[in-house]
Amino acid sequence: MSEPLVSVVLPVYNAEAYVAAALESILRQEYSHLEVIALDDGSTDQSLAILQRHQKADDRIRIVSRENRGLIATLNEGIALANGDLIARMDADDISYPSRFSRQVALFAQRPELAISGTGIDQLVGNRVVLGKPDPVYQSGEWHILSMFFTIFMHSTVMYNRKVIPDGMLVYDAGYVHAEDFDLFRRIARELPAAMIDESLVAYRIHDDSVTSRHKQQMRRTHLKIVTENLGQQFLGDDPDALRDIGTAVTCGTVRRAANCILTIDRKIAAQLEPTSSSYADGALCLFYFLYRLIVDAQQPELTHDFLARTGKWQVIRRRERYGLHSALRSPLLGRMSDRATRRLDALVRYCQSVRIETVQPLSGLAGAPQNPALSSGF
Repeated sequence: MSEPLVSVVLPVYNAEAYVAAALESILRQEYSHLEVIALDDGSTDQSLAILQRHQKADDRIRIVSRENRGLIATLNEGIALANGDLIARMDADDISYPSRFSRQVALFAQRPELAISGTGIDQLVGNRVVLGKPDPVYQSGEWHILSMFFTIFMHSTVMYNRKVIPDGMLVYDAGYVHAEDFDLFRRIARELPAAMIDESLVAYRIHDDSVTSRHKQQMRRTHLKIVTENLGQQFLGDDPDALRDIGTAVTCGTVRRAANCILTIDRKIAAQLEPTSSSYADGALCLFYFLYRLIVDAQQPELTHDFLARTGKWQVIRRRERYGLHSALRSPLLGRMSDRATRRLDALVRYCQSVRIETVQPLSGLAGAPQNPALSSGF
């Protein structure tokens, strides 16, 4: 039986600091029967030159370079150009570990009915790596339920099976800018089998210039738009505009309605008798955390306090965050001091949990220090 061709879709836009490491991590995969479709989306830096230099050394690379059209158009173009039955996603600032493709191809061979698979991740921040751990939320495997509430896979870990996914489904929708992966994953998981290799096979790079960092507000709005659509289909909500409105502005009114939305979801889930209700509960808790972080980022402690009081979920946030919120209500100055202390402590904990990049064997020789020292500010 012949090995399936893996087509790697690699969108590139002004990624000169990282794209060489990303591309080299693909080319040194244990699984070698692949093609790389590198799409330069109108970069104004040296990204294209870096791609061309690597193409001269490896004819598995195909380069498409043209004016800027945006990520969604670029992804769809790459999928249309792909020759393989398996299509792997890869971002220009992330790194695939050498066994990633071989592990995913083996999974599809073992389970040919699968439409999509993802993997766990390590987090790469500057010169240090936070090693990933298995996430218990994935243990249920009820992907059609979990995919209603959050993006079930990191985009750069995904591999699609075109033998299973209809051509009309494997398309990113331009109506879901900066959450296009969430939309596509939910559409696939709603109808077709999915699976997770809950082991870190990709190093996900965190830096200030990433798409996620630059477009956080738009991503959150689109994310909540998708969740609202999903809740409506399952009759789990009673205020269809509540999530959309808090994504637009965090106010007393939108916080109150978002809290009522969480309470309604929890009540309807509790009334279910199906064994999959635990997956609904896991998904709803992820939605709560999403809203909680959105409200916290608005830096109005009284609104965060109100959200927690209305939902009754003080016990699911960390103790030091509870102390900080109570302090902020007594004194804004105490609240700011507590918030700064919490952030410093979180950074210290992440640093202590991380390891130097050279100690992670799959990253050897690929990812050195970032060119801009500020990009390591995640610690």
